[in-house]
Amino acid sequence: MDVKAETREFLATRRARITPEMAGLPAYGSHRRVPGLRREEVAMLAGVSVDYYTRLERGNLGGVSEEVLESLAEALQLDEAERGHLFDLARTANASGAARSRARRAPAPTLRPVVQRILDSMDSAPAFVRNGRLDVLGANALGRALYAPMYDSPERVPNQPINTARFHFLDTPAAQQFWGDRWEKTARDAVAILRGAAGRNPYDRALTELVGELSTRSEEFGRMWAAHDVRLHRTGTKVFHHPAVGRLELDYEALALTADTGLQLNVYTAAPGSPSDDGLKLLASWAATSATVSSGGEDQGRES
Repeated sequence: MDVKAETREFLATRRARITPEMAGLPAYGSHRRVPGLRREEVAMLAGVSVDYYTRLERGNLGGVSEEVLESLAEALQLDEAERGHLFDLARTANASGAARSRARRAPAPTLRPVVQRILDSMDSAPAFVRNGRLDVLGANALGRALYAPMYDSPERVPNQPINTARFHFLDTPAAQQFWGDRWEKTARDAVAILRGAAGRNPYDRALTELVGELSTRSEEFGRMWAAHDVRLHRTGTKVFHHPAVGRLELDYEALALTADTGLQLNVYTAAPGSPSDDGLKLLASWAATSATVSSGGEDQGRES
């Protein structure tokens, strides 16, 4: 990722969405040449000179202090995810050559066997571990059953983890059926997660290649990527339309694996006694039946 270009576009898009009224400023005249705030208005709100803010918006974050970043985040009304993204960009811009070299050479985090054992011990809730570029590195039986349409997708790359962004944008009809009328929100969330990951590690070659492929093959992805939105993915509710068990409304919690930087554990549960709770029980039965059939087929293949 080009950090200067990302900084330039990120600040420009954040500035464009803030109106003078939102910032508590008088809006002189009815014809403004730019959407949102002018550069001089942002500079005034952040307490810096227009020249200095112009330099920042051109992508030059070298030497910028935390105090200026905090003032800029407040002036642009950044939320927690956006503020973190701005600080990530500044951290990269100010990193030494040695630090950048270490980041480029750092191996991608992998799923440790003990984490897979933890996943497998969770037999009543779908759970999986993903990285920042939305590769699912491991799942329990219910997690694999829940995400069966992704595991079965023709867009899945052989011998590679399933990737939820690839499913969203390269197998779109199946994804739209899976998420129903919430597909676009879920897709935007996926893009925002990728954007945040790119800010934290702009040297992730696999992420760069994924974004390049999705941008080339999906107009929807390109449109959403150009918005420069970032978002945290910690807790919430998702609705799935599973081909075997129907509608599932599940609450999720995302837990960072502190020993494995960049990995997080996602766990889904349903409200006790709800139709979705019954659906999860049915999903568990379906998963067990599918596993038995698959095992039987393998045994027959070996015997023949």
